[in-house]
Amino acid sequence: MRKNPSAWPNLVLALLLLVPGGAFALPADAAKLVDQAQQQVVDYVGKLADLHCTEDVVQEKLRANNNVEVSRHFEYDYFLYMQGNSYDFQLSESRLEIGTAKPAHTSMLLSNGFSTLLLVFHPYYRNGFEFSQGPAENRDGRFVVPVHFVHISGARSPAAMALRGREYPLDLEGTAWLDASTGQVVRMDAGLAKDLTDVGLRTFKVQVDYAPSPNNTDRFMVPARAVVDLETPRQHWRNIHTFHNYKTFSAEATQDPAVKVKTPDGAADPQATPQQSPPNLKEQP
Repeated sequence: MRKNPSAWPNLVLALLLLVPGGAFALPADAAKLVDQAQQQVVDYVGKLADLHCTEDVVQEKLRANNNVEVSRHFEYDYFLYMQGNSYDFQLSESRLEIGTAKPAHTSMLLSNGFSTLLLVFHPYYRNGFEFSQGPAENRDGRFVVPVHFVHISGARSPAAMALRGREYPLDLEGTAWLDASTGQVVRMDAGLAKDLTDVGLRTFKVQVDYAPSPNNTDRFMVPARAVVDLETPRQHWRNIHTFHNYKTFSAEATQDPAVKVKTPDGAADPQATPQQSPPNLKEQP
């Protein structure tokens, strides 16, 4: 994954390992639908190693009237890879730029990882949220059920903003539209449940649309489009991620036994494993 110097604090959507807590009581029908969504997400995580796609990213800096001041476009060879299994895992995002984009003369926002917003339904994250179900509705000819989610204050959050060496957990609040019969995640909108202007974040919104997996035998959905909108007291950015040309493949990798991983004290640790590179959002010079 490409790394860039950061002039603005990182906003990290970290894939944290949460300790399950007490579950929020849901009506039977709502609980069943959320259970179905959880299984869909677990299946999706288990198949990540088989998925590969192209990601188009449009970075925009907006004026005060929301008109585009500067725009850049990138194309990436993209995939998510996992260490562990569907329940005990670490995720990393790999991006290999296709072609070379011209450098911008102004700072832009670099955003990664927001396509995985559906992980709020994963067992590690689910008990950190309260869910409530709305009435079924017809969206593009498909019956879906809106499920509102709110992060439980004090519970560990899957999102955090890193600022001046400190991490500020983000309380996310939003709505997921689930297929009424299968629990598949069709769309998710989210934002801040609590104001963070005291640390320089005025607004943060993300919208993710999902589409059926390219493999007809799979039951889960894959990211199709993610829009990230962020505003500070002085800047306003919008990034649009489009995921397409999905392909399935399988790959195996082994580590060269001659390669040693060093521990902080300098000793070789033969059992050390690579660490997660968390998705993030930061200013790109």
